[in-house]
Amino acid sequence: MTHIVAVGGSDAGISAALRARELDPDVDVTVVVADAYPNYSICGIPYYFSGDVRRWQALAHRSHAELEATGMRLRLDTRATAIDVAERRLTVTDRAGESTIAYDELVVGTGALPSFAGIAGLDALGPGDGVHVIHSMGDTFALDADLERRSPGSAIIIGAGYVGLEMAEGFRGRGMRVTQLQRGPEVLSTLDPELAVTVREELETHGVEVHTGTSVRSVEKTDSGLVVHAERGCRAVTHAADLVLAVVGVRPNTFLLEAAGARLGHGRAVIVDEHMRTGLPHVFAAGDGVITHHRLLGTTYLPLGTTAHKQGRIAGENALGGTARFAGSVGTQVVKVFDVVAARTGLRHHEAAGAGFRPATTAASADDHKRYYPGAQPIDIRVTGDRDTGRLLGAQLAGRLGTETAKRVDTFATALYAGLTVDQVAELDLSYTPPLGSPWDAVQIATQAWSREHAAHPLEVAP
Repeated sequence: MTHIVAVGGSDAGISAALRARELDPDVDVTVVVADAYPNYSICGIPYYFSGDVRRWQALAHRSHAELEATGMRLRLDTRATAIDVAERRLTVTDRAGESTIAYDELVVGTGALPSFAGIAGLDALGPGDGVHVIHSMGDTFALDADLERRSPGSAIIIGAGYVGLEMAEGFRGRGMRVTQLQRGPEVLSTLDPELAVTVREELETHGVEVHTGTSVRSVEKTDSGLVVHAERGCRAVTHAADLVLAVVGVRPNTFLLEAAGARLGHGRAVIVDEHMRTGLPHVFAAGDGVITHHRLLGTTYLPLGTTAHKQGRIAGENALGGTARFAGSVGTQVVKVFDVVAARTGLRHHEAAGAGFRPATTAASADDHKRYYPGAQPIDIRVTGDRDTGRLLGAQLAGRLGTETAKRVDTFATALYAGLTVDQVAELDLSYTPPLGSPWDAVQIATQAWSREHAAHPLEVAP
């Protein structure tokens, strides 16, 4: 009987195990999980702190019992430490000590680790000092315990990406004073500043003190609390608070595969092919520790939960001898910040130029539904297309909660997957009823605006 071992209890590892058991109910599957919380939604953690999710147990996609009911074997609180590729054995360490697990096929989904971005003090201070990261259920419990024990009245969040913004909302929901520090010129650096400013204004409306263009150099614990030392322009600045949360990005966790001989690529992530093969015999990898095949860029490093689920499923199928291929990402992302929703897919202007396209970008604003029906609100949209071919390259959107901004970015994502031109998006047969849309959807109004400015082949009118 084939024995598949999956390392990692999050999106990629569990998806691989589930797919293998789905295709072959007789296959022997073991999942090695570093902690006691397999298949938990790390993306849902901010909503536990905001109170939208009342019980942390609700963050589990599937319970321990439900996972084992699929036929997989879980090795919890077990850390994989080495791969013997020649002998097909995985060395693990648990409470009983060190041992090995024989495998026929191995899937590695060790994910990523928090990045400290060279900020001094973050590696020395921890939850006991009031300094936190949010990347695992263990981090969640540590922060939760600190909030309960000390009831801190103020927090500094280093970083204004997706998780940092969501945690700002969560802390404000608890009545805490929140200061958000962002190195870039605007929050949410995955969006153009022209749209990201909408997110910053929403933060400030809800009492978050936002400082952009601020590079954090160090975090220090003093007798009176925590102090963050930073630079804004050429000026040194300090910020003090009871608690510091660092969410400045992640780095791929490649130790296991790199030590086994796997090659590294973008962002020092492990190189895999479209079948999720690592180049090491009988070893597959997926998730936040590997490079991402991108439909517009070729390869890049783009750690996303949606991508990890897909890659894990591919790896699990191919570990059984399948030939499934990862179709590629277009980088679709969306975030809710208080009552604003911001989203993107594909490439921004500078990214498209860097990839060799000749991009043009147009801004448009369109109501989410017919204005005569109550409650209509605008969605701001930026469309990027190629001047030479008219091909859609990317889109960014920002709108109020309830404007179906996520639906609209998914329309753009589908068009990118299919390789449509900007003009072809305007030809799509999209749904319409006055309370929900318009005869020309906001997506199509935005693409028509692009075509008016940048059409590759404008209509020639005979004299």
